[in-house]
Amino acid sequence: MKYTWRWFGPVDKVTVRDALQAGAHGIVSALHHVPTGEVWTVDGIRQRQDEIRAGGLTWDVVESVPVSEDIKTQTGDWRTHVANWQETLRRLSQCGIRTVCYNFMPVLDWTRTDLRWETHQHARAMRFDLPDFVAFDLHILKRPGAADDYPEALQAEAARRFAAMSDARIAELGRNVGAGLPGSADGYTLDQLLAKLRTYQGIDATRLRANLVDFLSQVVPVAEEVGINICAHPDDPPWPLLGLPRILSTRDDYAHMLGQVDSRANGMTLCSGSLGARPDNDLPQITREFADRIHFVHLRNVTREAETIPCSFVEDEHLEGGTDMVEVIAALLAEEKRRRAEGREDHQIPIRPDHGQEILDDLTRGAQPGYPAIGRLKGLAELRGIERALSHPRLGACA
Repeated sequence: MKYTWRWFGPVDKVTVRDALQAGAHGIVSALHHVPTGEVWTVDGIRQRQDEIRAGGLTWDVVESVPVSEDIKTQTGDWRTHVANWQETLRRLSQCGIRTVCYNFMPVLDWTRTDLRWETHQHARAMRFDLPDFVAFDLHILKRPGAADDYPEALQAEAARRFAAMSDARIAELGRNVGAGLPGSADGYTLDQLLAKLRTYQGIDATRLRANLVDFLSQVVPVAEEVGINICAHPDDPPWPLLGLPRILSTRDDYAHMLGQVDSRANGMTLCSGSLGARPDNDLPQITREFADRIHFVHLRNVTREAETIPCSFVEDEHLEGGTDMVEVIAALLAEEKRRRAEGREDHQIPIRPDHGQEILDDLTRGAQPGYPAIGRLKGLAELRGIERALSHPRLGACA
């Protein structure tokens, strides 16, 4: 396994050298300053590569080339944006990059109600609190028709929560839910968010799924041509939000997407935390079933507060939570062994310790939420320990 580390560029308070010292083998990054829908320049890509090399590592995975809302809804400049996405793949390939992660979540990307929730160990973690989210939807955003999406008991609890909220918490909740992709400058005010939601009127899961397949049918041939694997990140959380459909939340969702555009270049970003927020997702089984099409891996764990969909959850330590991390890593190692036997160039799967709790000096460093230095270092060390044990010749089941 190739251990990678997400870096948000020179503005990141965690440096490439920090990643190198933590044990990373490569960097995951993106040109976050480029507006969504525009082409990435070769000069911009090479500048980022040089910045990463100066810290002692290489740029191995792009996360992400954003997919515009125009593409997802097939409105406005969507055809131009698809053409620009294709051209960006060509330019990334020209610079030697072979793996590109993206997502197809409408309007909101990963969504949390708390970015720095205090755990019982006094660490800080990201959290999705369902009643607080419903309070946001019903009483802060005031989305038309929102009450139809929630049972009465949940609405009542949300009303109690909202009545007890301070002005500061109301403002914080709006900022947290409306935040954009990590590392980007995007984000929504309440009015902007409501306007964005209106652009999805008439677009249900079936329509959005068809738009994804249409997008892939146009970009996957280019990916094949230039030798890049593209891989779709799951929805986070993996269920509908704010009346919007989510179409990469389950095993069946991925089976449909991969089957409709059946190419090795069309693959999956296995995120054990995103998929693990649903009790009906069996992560080891999903890993084994789609192993041949897994091009990138995020390893993290969540603890669910209920076995319902949706539910509240907190991002736990990497070896805690509901996902059997040993079984997932064993399945990944078995796939790497199979790829090596086939002589595949992509036999070493890039993985990164996804997110991490803020601990020790992280608590005063002020890094991007979910991406502290020491919390991720701890997670990476734990994941490497599992791999080393599974690969040991006396224990060795997978090497």
